[in-house]
Amino acid sequence: MSSANVLKTRAETLLQSAGLRLNGPDTCDPQVHDERLYARVFAHGSLGFGEAYMDGWWDVADLTGMLARVIGAHIDDRLHNLDTVLSHLRARWLNLQRGRHAWEIGKRHYDTGNDLFEAMLGKRLVYSCGYWAAADNLDAAQEAKLDLVCRKLQLKPGMHVLDIGCGWGEALKFAAERYGVSGVGVTVSKAQAEWAQNLCRGLPIEIRLQDYREVRETFDAVYSIGMFEHVGGRNYRTYFKSVRECLKPDGLSVLHTIGNNDSPSTPDPWIEKYIFPNSMIPAASQVATALEGLFVVEDWHNFGTDYDRTLCAWKQNFDAAWPRLAAHYDGRFKRMWHFYLCTSAAVFRTRRDQLWQLTLSPNGVPGGYRVPR
Repeated sequence: MSSANVLKTRAETLLQSAGLRLNGPDTCDPQVHDERLYARVFAHGSLGFGEAYMDGWWDVADLTGMLARVIGAHIDDRLHNLDTVLSHLRARWLNLQRGRHAWEIGKRHYDTGNDLFEAMLGKRLVYSCGYWAAADNLDAAQEAKLDLVCRKLQLKPGMHVLDIGCGWGEALKFAAERYGVSGVGVTVSKAQAEWAQNLCRGLPIEIRLQDYREVRETFDAVYSIGMFEHVGGRNYRTYFKSVRECLKPDGLSVLHTIGNNDSPSTPDPWIEKYIFPNSMIPAASQVATALEGLFVVEDWHNFGTDYDRTLCAWKQNFDAAWPRLAAHYDGRFKRMWHFYLCTSAAVFRTRRDQLWQLTLSPNGVPGGYRVPR
């Protein structure tokens, strides 16, 4: 048997463990267009798998469903290779989120194009998990999430708040309009900062192109929504120290972040290369250790399954907008973005990753903290 056939047989065996068949009839069965796929995947793991999809070497009718089966069967864990090892070593031994590296995520991802994110994210440019407890559409879920954060922070008129990683300014705008607060938002994305400044014009809000470690003022409340994934394990303690220094002794902080339920995660080489450079999903053990002696954890809320619905809604919006987006993005970008959104949805569908909201107080809320939901 030739080496090519050996690799194909190995691929068939792996897929069978996930209930999948090469070129099978099910909507989740991958259809292979280029037999070089097998060598590419076994040589480069998830990086080769994702790049082969971008290049049109394989297709599948239900990409999210297929990826959920692959992840659920832990096939990805059996494809570790040199690319995976190098990504892990870089994340472990290099501080990829300090100095100039801290700004790379803004340039390479969040500055991709406001037209893309405006089309994908819905009524509000909120690039994080919606809260679907009582919502039946994306816009309602995002508004519910913003209101949930404000209620957890116990915001009241006249309070001054800090938004770390403020994105396009939607959370600050919501808090100012609904709860009567003023605030400062910091981001490392030039495109986001410009958009947020326009969005919040006329409101008592200041938007800065600034690293969170450079903020020196104190605030009644501090929160971060979908930014902690870019902090990096070597900087978690620094992050919480920065929040503590910026927060008044009787204030509250909310951290909204993706979380990993295993040991500290290994960065995925494809995600690292094409979507989120220098990013890392925190483990609960890392977060808990970094908090020690700085905060009381008043609440640790997990609604990770809501991210599956959020990502699927983003993909639906992206596909609906593609006829006009195609003028600025090519077909390979479209396939890349599909792979990113569908892989992410599959990760949450299989409960591999979670979505956490931690509510923190410096000294404990006197009499206890009543948890909003």
